[in-house]
Amino acid sequence: MFSRYKKQPAGQPVETATNAPAPTPDAAAAPAAAKSNAIARKPLQKKAAEVTGSDRERKRKERLGEIKIELHRELLENLNLAALENAAEAELRTEISAIASEVLETRNIVLNREDRTQLNKELYDEVTGLGPLETLLRDDTVNDILVNGPQQIFVERFGKLEVSDITFKDEKHLMRIIDKIVSAVGRRVDESNPYVDARLADGSRFNAMVPPIAVDGSLVSIRKFKKDKLGIDDLVNFGAFTEEMAAYLQAAVSTRLNVIVSGGTGSGKTTTLNALSSFIDDAERILTIEDTAELQLQQTHVGRMESRPPNVEGKGEVSPRDCLKNALRMRPDRIIVGETRGAEVIDMLQAMNTGHDGSMTTIHANSARDGISRLENMIAMAGIEMPIKAVRSQISSAVNLIVQASRLQDGSRRMTSITEITGMEGDVISMQEIFRFQRVGLTPDNKIIGHFTATGVRSHYSERFRLWGFDLPSSIYEPTTV
Repeated sequence: MFSRYKKQPAGQPVETATNAPAPTPDAAAAPAAAKSNAIARKPLQKKAAEVTGSDRERKRKERLGEIKIELHRELLENLNLAALENAAEAELRTEISAIASEVLETRNIVLNREDRTQLNKELYDEVTGLGPLETLLRDDTVNDILVNGPQQIFVERFGKLEVSDITFKDEKHLMRIIDKIVSAVGRRVDESNPYVDARLADGSRFNAMVPPIAVDGSLVSIRKFKKDKLGIDDLVNFGAFTEEMAAYLQAAVSTRLNVIVSGGTGSGKTTTLNALSSFIDDAERILTIEDTAELQLQQTHVGRMESRPPNVEGKGEVSPRDCLKNALRMRPDRIIVGETRGAEVIDMLQAMNTGHDGSMTTIHANSARDGISRLENMIAMAGIEMPIKAVRSQISSAVNLIVQASRLQDGSRRMTSITEITGMEGDVISMQEIFRFQRVGLTPDNKIIGHFTATGVRSHYSERFRLWGFDLPSSIYEPTTV
């Protein structure tokens, strides 16, 4: 929208069968098996990502982009930037509109009302916000914003990536927005420190990597912060899991089982963890530890902590492990760690084993069994010398439940497995799956066909549920036939 340059042309068309040379007699005599395999293969799709739109609309956007760049330069010269922090939004918009009108009149540039309104809006975003990114940040359908250099921005909507028509003018424009973000949180990014993690004012995760490490222009990733968190009822309505699974999870969380939410990147781990926290009693004291504060717990007694990376001098770091160690001295009933990815795992397991029942965290893993292996590896990476049997014994006594979240190939997110850890059998941690998502096939438009079902195994914690007042009917453990 804001670029003065044309989009890169789509890739060259793939040579079709009509341009291929005629088959030779030897080729005609090829084995039938090879021919059938060739027929069975699906043709490769090599169409490059492209933005649809008329040529007239593209030229209009380019012209507006050029005008906006000139006007922004004028605004920086005329506005008192130090006074912007205390200026009211309406007053600032009026001032920007007046300066823009004056410049347009001086340069004999005529715009219709729609273009003038759009230009004033973009100038306001450029001066007070994050420029082209503001439009995407306001779009509630966008979950992730991925910038691959100034001319290519991808967004994720409904679990699928698509290219956006919004661009930056050039690399300098993109770098100015990056500097604006990181300087607001007291950090910097340049050639000597080419990558940075930060948090936007609304809580969204921000990561940037700049040249020379980023070869084709600065790389920016923004995971948007959801103002309205999804609850259990919302996830059930969206088909993430069933009412029976929700009833089981309510019993598990309310009876203070230690829960790990496992899954890949973007699979909905934090959303699931936030939804599960709604089952915690309001009278309990909860401490949360996160790299980026995303959890929105509704309970009254919640203490939130956020880790901090080192400053430009390499000092001042406060790691999740430091926060976790200190949390143990703050009389918590439950500890919720946003994500366990390093040495803090041993402190988390010890907390689960020493009176902080009902604690929860997330890890990156593709299955419940892989999640156990990840915990073992993180303990080893922490530099703690322990026999593997002792490590597994520690894990089996600390963790009660693993909830597996997955993002499927059609972009949908499902709770694909709920698995209980029941103890040790020799040197192996014994587990039993209670619920799973059973895939059946694909529709012609590549949508997943499947259903949730119980495995027929009764919960290892059924007696615990009953004693705590959650006497679940045995019917929820019966497999579903479709």
